[in-house]
Amino acid sequence: MAAERYQVTVDVHVILERDEQILLCLRQNTGYRDGWYCLPSGHLEADETIVDCAIREAREEVGITLDPTMLRPATVVHHLSPEGRPRLGVFFAASVWEGEPVNAEPHKCGRIDWVPVDRLPDTTVPYTVAGIALYRDGVGIGLHGWPEFAAAR
Repeated sequence: MAAERYQVTVDVHVILERDEQILLCLRQNTGYRDGWYCLPSGHLEADETIVDCAIREAREEVGITLDPTMLRPATVVHHLSPEGRPRLGVFFAASVWEGEPVNAEPHKCGRIDWVPVDRLPDTTVPYTVAGIALYRDGVGIGLHGWPEFAAAR
């Protein structure tokens, strides 16, 4: 009997940068980390590329239009949730887009805030913090939440 193939959720995150700040969204009514900040992000959908997902999530969550040629690869995070569910986070960065960011999903987001990239709120989702830190450190691929990784740090 063949072993079941490993399956992982793919999350796509967008780091919007402006004047040494990044844009964060305050989660609400989502059932996960409500009251905590995260980047504009979401799950990759069937038959969607990671680039298309980044563009879609930025439009849906903060009302901007991203040109795919302006998206830069930031980092990839292999995350293990506290519940033991693996995820793969693909992080992009952009400093050019069309439109002014707004809270385009007030039913899921309490507000959006520009925050200094080196002073994230204490209530920023740890997975988000890890991706931003890896990006700022120039690390292309990193781990977050894996017990052996935590013990080694």
